[in-house]
Formats: sequence, structure tokens, C-alpha cells
Amino acid sequence: MNTYKRYRFPPGIISYAVWLYYRFNLSHRDIEDLLAGRGIAVTRESVRLWCIKFGALYARRLKRKHRGYGDTFYIDEVFVKINGKQHYLWRAVDQDGEVVDVFLQAKRDGAAARRFFKRLLRSHGGEPRKIVTDKLRSYGVAHRELIPETVHSTQQYENNRAEQSHEATRARERAMRRFKSMKQAQQFVTAHAAVSNLFNLSRHLVRAQHYRDLRTSAFEEWNRAVT
Repeated sequence: MNTYKRYRFPPGIISYAVWLYYRFNLSHRDIEDLLAGRGIAVTRESVRLWCIKFGALYARRLKRKHRGYGDTFYIDEVFVKINGKQHYLWRAVDQDGEVVDVFLQAKRDGAAARRFFKRLLRSHGGEPRKIVTDKLRSYGVAHRELIPETVHSTQQYENNRAEQSHEATRARERAMRRFKSMKQAQQFVTAHAAVSNLFNLSRHLVRAQHYRDLRTSAFEEWNRAVT
């Protein structure tokens, strides 16, 4: 089945617009202007619809082809306001900064922690060797019930990796003037995480040529996901 059937614009333009949106802190209007600069007349509403539909599709494809996560999970949650109500964005990253999962929930109690841990186990395909969290008691409940053999650390400052991982989402949330619904927020953070993982190349840790090779490989993987 042709993914782009009945779309007026070619796949290359659609996938490029979606990549810009999830890779950089750009609005739909910004992308409309960038495309206009290349002689491509498309409305920001079209860009928005592309990002909703194809962002989710690309994210699923990228996740299926993901090379796997590390054995240590850093887990944290932050509050997110949606339509004036407080929700919680749960996030787990591994020791390499890869986002294992991100999940929006209305609460942060023991039941919410268990739901998130079950998602993590499905994503990882097994139990991690170690998890690092803050001292929220809900984590202890989920740990004891679901992965009691896993090492659980709550040392101060050890969870900075997960806390810092929230920053990119916070920046996008401000640019978008807050999320409008739980569904929209979950769709965005899922696609954003998948694209971020693909281009998480640790530029500061490798030589320039190695970085360019990794970037080339990332774009090749992206092209396979959008074809």
C-alpha cells in the first residue's frame, strides 16, 4: 500500500517537513516559510496534518528498527499542564541518553508507576540490570511488584540524566504554548523521542569524521523509515 497515496506533494517534501518539525524547535509556520524559501507553497495547516499522521507512522517504524537499549534506566516524571489540569510525563532513558519510553498519565501514584514499568519492560524486552529514580514512593511500589531483582538506586544527583532529558520537551511545550490534549501530547512526545534517538550521536564524544559517518547512517535509517 502506498503510504503517500492521494497526497499532492511528493514524499520527499512531506518527510522533510516532518523531520524539521521533530528534529528542531520549529513551528508549523516556521516550516511553511522554510519550504516557501525553496519555492514550495504549502500551508502550515498541511504541515500540521503531515506531522500528526506521518510523525506517528515514522516513529513506529523507527522504534521497530531500533538497535536496542542499555541495561540501566534513569526514570523521572515532570508535571505538564493540559487545559488547566495537571498531568505527569513519565520518562525513562538509558545510560547512553536514548529515550526508552515516554508516557503521559494523569497521576503519579503506585498504579501509574506500575503501568509505566510494564510499558518499559515491553519496550526493552526484559528486565534492566539497574534503575535510577528519585525518592518518590511510587517507584518503590512498582519495583517491588514487577522487577524485584533489579538494582534500584535513589542516590542524590544520580538521576540528572533523566531530568536533563526533559529539557527538550519543555522547550517544545513552551514554543507550542502548551499541549492542547493528552492525545496530542502523547503523539508528539513519542515521535519526538524516536527522532531524537536516531540523531542522538554524542557529537562531543567522537571525532569529526566518526560523527559524519554516524550522521550519514542516521539519515540512511531515516530514509528507510519514510519510504
